[in-house]
Amino acid sequence: MNFLAHLHIAEYCQSDLAGNLLGDFVKGNPEGKYPNHVVDGIRLHRFVDSYTDTHPLILQQKSLFDPQIKRFSPIALDMFWDHCLACEWGEFHHLRLVDFVEKCHSFCDSQSYEVPDHYRTTMNAMWRGEWLLSYQDINSTLYALERMSHRSPRMGPLNDCGDVLVAHYEELRAVFLQFYPDILNNSKRFIDKHQQP
Repeated sequence: MNFLAHLHIAEYCQSDLAGNLLGDFVKGNPEGKYPNHVVDGIRLHRFVDSYTDTHPLILQQKSLFDPQIKRFSPIALDMFWDHCLACEWGEFHHLRLVDFVEKCHSFCDSQSYEVPDHYRTTMNAMWRGEWLLSYQDINSTLYALERMSHRSPRMGPLNDCGDVLVAHYEELRAVFLQFYPDILNNSKRFIDKHQQP
């Protein structure tokens, strides 16, 4: 799951929005570095990533990718799941997507604790560039993968992953609709069990 899904899952679970975004930017044990509610958000993010990456349905989709690009499939699929969520937004949320994004932006900007510089830079670019709204268009998702592929020679094969997403578009979208309610329910169970008082 990528930024939009992590925000939606966070709200669904009544978990901290900013903490769930921080999950990709904080390494190691976050306890003592952030307030408890933010730590819970980081842990929920990590649960979602782990649950997604090991789910049988998702593992099956990784076989669609050729061996030389298969290791980049989790990144491509995470981007694609955000595209699917943006397209099916009305099935999962009562607010319009643009209103949800604005609500999340306002909340995250209001937080006052210290965050990693890379997180701040990425979030500023995300809000300013309206990435979450752009995910409704598959071409924007493909363009994002292409941009990421230029970050280093090692990331180059990521651009080829876009062809797989297009070739198997309907199949993958059907997988999302089957899988996403499952991740919502299991995320809620996780946060109910592990949330700190």
